Amino acid sequence: MPAILAFEKISKRFGAVVVARALDLALAEGEALGIIGPNGAGKTTLFGIASVGRNRLGIGRSFQIPQPFNGMTVFENLVVAAAFGGGRRERDVYARCVELIEQCGLAAKANRLAGSLTLLDRKRLELARALATQPRVLLLDEVAGGLTEHECKALVDLIRDIRRGGISIIWIEHVVHALLALVDRLVVLHGGGFIGEGAPQAVIASPAVRDIYMGIPADA
Repeated sequence: MPAILAFEKISKRFGAVVVARALDLALAEGEALGIIGPNGAGKTTLFGIASVGRNRLGIGRSFQIPQPFNGMTVFENLVVAAAFGGGRRERDVYARCVELIEQCGLAAKANRLAGSLTLLDRKRLELARALATQPRVLLLDEVAGGLTEHECKALVDLIRDIRRGGISIIWIEHVVHALLALVDRLVVLHGGGFIGEGAPQAVIASPAVRDIYMGIPADA
């Protein structure tokens, strides 16, 4: 399948620390790709590189810590994202914002201030705001972090529903079982390069990943 997003020879370092060394990675249209790796491996940095000029290029992004406008309502947050992030007139985005509020399970809280939402609902809003920019590619940065098992399942179900709409996804996550429930392909970033790539279950079971990422010796 043709690539909808591609990284070619991406390199990045912070002083002596190399977080990306000539990385190549392609995302197929309609694919869900998971990325795992130890803290500090450069996963979020990779998203930062991809996010330059992202809204007008069809790339939406969520952040590890939801960043809504706390003094605005849920609906107002979406209007801002859709109008300014998507480059449209405010009155032209209202209907789409209502659709997203319903899709993301926030209909009963549309007029509630974003700062009053629970963590799960703030994450739902984070996804809705990213979708409001009408992306073709969605970058998810540790959206399952801090959630209970029940909440995590609800969020995975929402992401699965979003994917059915044809959006391609790259998902960074430490909650590995959430990734395994949804992604088609998994890559592992460590030491500035990819140490594993392929079918999710096979990657997780590989000795290199068990040793470096999970702390399980290869001969265990």
